[in-house]
Amino acid sequence: MNDIPLQFRDPNLARSLAATLARLVGDLGRPAAVMHVCGSHEQAIAKFGLRSLFPKALDVIMGPGCPVCVTDVPEVDEGVLIAAQGARIATFGDMLKVPGTVRSLADAQALGAKIDIIYSPKQAVDLARKTTEEVVLFATGFETTAVATAAVILDNPPPNFSVLSAHKYIPPVMEIVAEMPGSRIEGFLAAGHAATITGSAVFEEFVERHGVPVVIAGFEPNDILAGLVELVELIRAGTPRVVNMFPRCVTREGNLAAQQQLWRVFRSTGGRWRGIAHVPNGNLRLRDEFAHVDARRRFPIDLSSLWDYAPPALAGQCICGDIMAGIRNPRDCRLFNRECVPENPVGACMVSNEGTCKIWHLYGGVPDLEASA
Repeated sequence: MNDIPLQFRDPNLARSLAATLARLVGDLGRPAAVMHVCGSHEQAIAKFGLRSLFPKALDVIMGPGCPVCVTDVPEVDEGVLIAAQGARIATFGDMLKVPGTVRSLADAQALGAKIDIIYSPKQAVDLARKTTEEVVLFATGFETTAVATAAVILDNPPPNFSVLSAHKYIPPVMEIVAEMPGSRIEGFLAAGHAATITGSAVFEEFVERHGVPVVIAGFEPNDILAGLVELVELIRAGTPRVVNMFPRCVTREGNLAAQQQLWRVFRSTGGRWRGIAHVPNGNLRLRDEFAHVDARRRFPIDLSSLWDYAPPALAGQCICGDIMAGIRNPRDCRLFNRECVPENPVGACMVSNEGTCKIWHLYGGVPDLEASA
């Protein structure tokens, strides 16, 4: 067994990075706010207690980086209605409890719908090959997962297989956040796995337009601390640019073969992200030449059939949209850890393991070590 400590979790290095971060924030002489747009970053921050190392004057906010959370209500309704027609819905486990207008997929399953939990798009294709039933992949996730969906579509799936795409594309929603009136975000920590596909160059025009830096970081504790050190250094110096702090996986050009497959199958189009806004070019939908595997074209979907039903009583009190936009945090919600818990989620942010509310429920959010000392 290798006894060499993992540098990305080395506590001495973490303390050194935290001290550097505190010094840089101190040099600013004022509070600063930055945003990461990845549920995996928030998981690591909360799980490893990194906010206890952050200077109090630095607010590290989670933005709309949870693909399950931003899957809009009508998209869930489409899945529920297709399931009601007898098709098998294959999707990731996090999607089951995401609320639609009146029902989640879990509710539909309780009423007899056929819902299969998968861990990859390929498993949905394998399921279709083993049955004569219609199998619909309810496909969610950002560009990383969308590439896997594109790959199975290009690999001659069986005729009883189709895709209901709820895939999203991250760069456009960063534009929305940067342009929000009164936004105090001075820099972004970008997700390393998405940038592995897109490359770091995808953020260059964004930085030029908005004059804020973007630092790409990995997901280990010291990846995140090092990324924040670089981000605050750029803010302090007033030199907005893109910096790749995840070079072991990310290049400037990205994975060109994956990009080719992604844009061969999908086109970007405007659409709503749950609780946030209409995001121009933020949704990924199948191109016309793949209409034969597009569930929206293969099944009649009448969303108005759900309009006569009242939504759950507490749904209007959920502030998940404000949380994903970085305006508020879970502790601002009166439902958090009361009526809204993972076993009975009111909003999508409490459903997914990448949702801020569920992460804070599991690990805590901003530990006040002084109060507990």
